[in-house]
Amino acid sequence: MRDISAQEWDALLGQQTEPTPFMRHAYLLAMEESGSASPETGWKLQILSLRDPTQPSQPSQISQALSQSGRLAGAMVLYIKPHSYGEYVFDWAWADAYQRHGLNYYPKAVAAVPFTPVPGTRLLADGETSQAALLQAAVNLAKQEAWSSLHVLFLSASDSKAAENAGWLSRHTVQFHWHNHGYENFDHFLQALNQEKRKKIKQERRKVQEAGVRFHALEGVNITSADWDFFYQCYAQTYFEHGNAPYLNRDFFERMQNTMPENWVLFIAEKEGRRMAASLIGVHNKVAYGRYWGALERVDCLHFEACYYQPIEWCIQTGIARFEGGAQGEHKMARALLPVKASSAHWLAHPSFADAVEKYLEREGHGIEAYMANLEARSPLKEK
Repeated sequence: MRDISAQEWDALLGQQTEPTPFMRHAYLLAMEESGSASPETGWKLQILSLRDPTQPSQPSQISQALSQSGRLAGAMVLYIKPHSYGEYVFDWAWADAYQRHGLNYYPKAVAAVPFTPVPGTRLLADGETSQAALLQAAVNLAKQEAWSSLHVLFLSASDSKAAENAGWLSRHTVQFHWHNHGYENFDHFLQALNQEKRKKIKQERRKVQEAGVRFHALEGVNITSADWDFFYQCYAQTYFEHGNAPYLNRDFFERMQNTMPENWVLFIAEKEGRRMAASLIGVHNKVAYGRYWGALERVDCLHFEACYYQPIEWCIQTGIARFEGGAQGEHKMARALLPVKASSAHWLAHPSFADAVEKYLEREGHGIEAYMANLEARSPLKEK
């Protein structure tokens, strides 16, 4: 990431219809230089850039190596991968089918934000022509390097249209997002829910309060190094309890503190004067993103309070329009996070497998539509 100008990258990101802080230069650089997403962890970075030589950039804005190459008109991050961990769009069955036919599915390439299933722009481009050029460049590189496939994950609607126009296959998954309909406070929000869900949320919050747990929120530069240390202790502990090492290391979060503090809010839980849990959300442009949490002690319903109710209450207080709850999790519907479709696009080099996957995705797509209809029929909101 240091080989491309942060100013140019972020300026181009700012032109997109669905920018998120997770596509910022600093975020991707932190992933790379902390070693969280590196060749050693199975994320080998490859950057495709498209430049317009007829419109040169100011030399002060770009690295010396690129100073004669023209204005940045498009960019795309690819990660060359020997596995499918940390993606949240599952293609293990595809890899297994390749293996059973004596073919190599890995290495493959993904255009994604590592470990971050947040929908948004993946093709940084100044227009449709540049989007198409980036996709074609990716296909050319895949053929040259003999990658089995290309995958653009959690892409924006604009990116999805460009990929579909280029002949890529579309796939959809379901996420759960909360929307702020002008609520004055948390009780006002609860009034929008049906009685069953309203009662359930009140019971869950009461359990946490009666256990003596109290929360406070820290924003941006007010999150100290000690706060980040405590959060990471909770985050890592929860991963280890599930038998896994955490995807992200402490150095990554230190870089977030130093380069992107304005994009984070930390909720810390205390019980009997000691800190015992924390949850972290990202924020940008009236949108909040549920990201990570952890606890050092067990309290009934603490996860719901830390990851949903505290963030939603904070969103109402600060005028946030949408809270995205992250990947999967039908249980989120009971907390008034409603289903939305998230998209990905796929290109497979092997014609027969491309045909087979296309047929599979068509069937899967019908299933997703039926699942969405079923979820929408079970909305926790009052009927209007």
